[in-house]
Amino acid sequence: MTDSISDPVSAPREPLKVLERIRDRSMARRPRPGEVCELCGEPIPDEHNHLVDLKARNLMCSCRPCYLLFTPDGAGGQHYLAVPDRYLMFEDFSLTQSQWDALQIPVSVAFFLVNSELKRVAAFYPSPAGATESLLSLEIWDEVVAANPTLGSILPDVEAFLVQKDKTGNNPECYLVPIDACYELVGEMRKLWRGFDGGKEAREALEAFFDRVKSRATKV
Repeated sequence: MTDSISDPVSAPREPLKVLERIRDRSMARRPRPGEVCELCGEPIPDEHNHLVDLKARNLMCSCRPCYLLFTPDGAGGQHYLAVPDRYLMFEDFSLTQSQWDALQIPVSVAFFLVNSELKRVAAFYPSPAGATESLLSLEIWDEVVAANPTLGSILPDVEAFLVQKDKTGNNPECYLVPIDACYELVGEMRKLWRGFDGGKEAREALEAFFDRVKSRATKV
């Protein structure tokens, strides 16, 4: 199946399908029955690469050869883009409480995606219904980027800016991550969320997710 990234709110079930494919990576070395590349049909293991279909705004599972075809150095054209495996950690990120409030994110975790077709930034946060979109002021986003120029290196459509605010609001964890990592987060939260605040299991899963991101990230 192909997973839509154009409207996570209207299709909340989709991230769960991606999560089923990409979790338990340490045990996912062999192709399993029915798991195939969505371009060429070759069997692929649970741990595999992803492509973004820019026309349909879909996230697709891919074998390694097809994935390499659509990297920046490949010859695949502009229909598909390979989701990179780049993780960066911003150690001295500047994000004030007033800026966070202006972004209209009601929870402590959000990710921001540059949509090349619409030429705007979309902000999403995990919720029991999947990924909820928050209307984003481009002026505020430009202000944040101006204070943190490294954000300008985010690749549209395939990478996201991921933020987790602490209880004080003064020490956010900020990362650049592949978009499929955000799908993993959204899927886990939707699956585990209980009650008003998510519950203990969801909070533990969120902490474990950020631990994994941190362990893979290069500091900038």
